[in-house]
Amino acid sequence: MDRQGGLANSQGRTLEQVVIATLQQKGFQVLPYAKYQGTLLEGVADDLLLTNVPFENIYGQQSKTEFKLVSRRWGEYRIECKWQQSAGSVDEKFPYLYLNCIEKMPEANIILIVDGQGARPGAVEWLRRAARERLYQDGLRQPKNIQVFSMAEFVIWANKTFRG
Repeated sequence: MDRQGGLANSQGRTLEQVVIATLQQKGFQVLPYAKYQGTLLEGVADDLLLTNVPFENIYGQQSKTEFKLVSRRWGEYRIECKWQQSAGSVDEKFPYLYLNCIEKMPEANIILIVDGQGARPGAVEWLRRAARERLYQDGLRQPKNIQVFSMAEFVIWANKTFRG
């Protein structure tokens, strides 16, 4: 892996660690999806944060998102993290990400955490507008509730949502 790619992966993992720490503080137990899928989970917490959660993408290939929040109290949320600190191609993938959210991710509630402040002008705004206006969701049996947050906005959302 080249130096720039390694740095980007490291920075992305930092964002993922913020998600994990925030939700662990709210009582969520972190569990790999494979372990969740393969067991009955007797005695496991009511609130789980699953990692490496698979789905079939719009191209018919297997993909994974970072997290899926599973809670008896709050339901299910798929969580995707995108960090872009400098010029690159992450923001060019926002339409692909958004289409996967509405067409292929089975959850009704999806959170996209986008940060790093390296996206091109207008890219994050486009993603926020698409989510807010439910762009391309006409005709869906179950419209998706897609929320786009910065890292700080996600922490604030979690603090408000999981108060107790």
